[in-house]
Amino acid sequence: MKPRILIKIGGQAFEGEDGFKDLAAVIRSNQDLEVIIVHGGGAEISQALKDADRQTVFVDGIRVTQSDDIKIVENVLSGKINQRIAAWLSANGVPCRRMSGKTEQLFIVAPLTRGGRDFGYVGKIKQVNAGVVLSTIKDGQVPIVSPISADENGKSYNVNADSAAAALAAGVQCTDLVFITDVPGVMVGDDVCRYLTIQAAKAFIAEGTIKGGMVAKMESAFEALDKQVSRVHIIQWQGSETLQNIIEKKCKTGTIINNL
Repeated sequence: MKPRILIKIGGQAFEGEDGFKDLAAVIRSNQDLEVIIVHGGGAEISQALKDADRQTVFVDGIRVTQSDDIKIVENVLSGKINQRIAAWLSANGVPCRRMSGKTEQLFIVAPLTRGGRDFGYVGKIKQVNAGVVLSTIKDGQVPIVSPISADENGKSYNVNADSAAAALAAGVQCTDLVFITDVPGVMVGDDVCRYLTIQAAKAFIAEGTIKGGMVAKMESAFEALDKQVSRVHIIQWQGSETLQNIIEKKCKTGTIINNL
């Protein structure tokens, strides 16, 4: 089976073109590699909302998104950021197709609620229609996916990019899901935990060793692993060897989570 890897782009390494040049080089040099990219854009969304005199409110780490906000969020994610990533990769020899969760109903979502709380136009994925991504891969293009999605009536919702990455990795049967972050991996004390099982990770969360924003990322990892994605990586981008080592199963950095 060809390696099929979904990369959730994040972190300062990908704020400029250099990281994408490295990524493009690995993709070009591995002809059998199938890559899907999902991206977020939290900092740019916050700035765009601020510029529009909109207040950003987070509850339990979730951005409450009102009707006037979702248009701005969609313009940033599905427009500005998605276009920039595709342009940089295309300029470095990687054919891309821009899309979002709304493209051919890739994701069908319902409003996210938690503890009875309504987060506005924030969606939870309830269905993945993988055909559009699989056909793009078959055509030799890299799908660049914004997490903006829609419900059955076509109404736009913002979806957490980590959740979208996990759902899509499972839906297209990826071998690996890679979360690129600004931290070197899952930290236990001062050390990176190189390998974790779901059971061990949940124990670390329960005791407070894994906390903050990493908890949400781990929950997305659990979702992917529960749906037969073989490995989830939480790793800091350190150049082209980062992805090359994952492809060759020789990864010596970051954290690998699996069901074993």
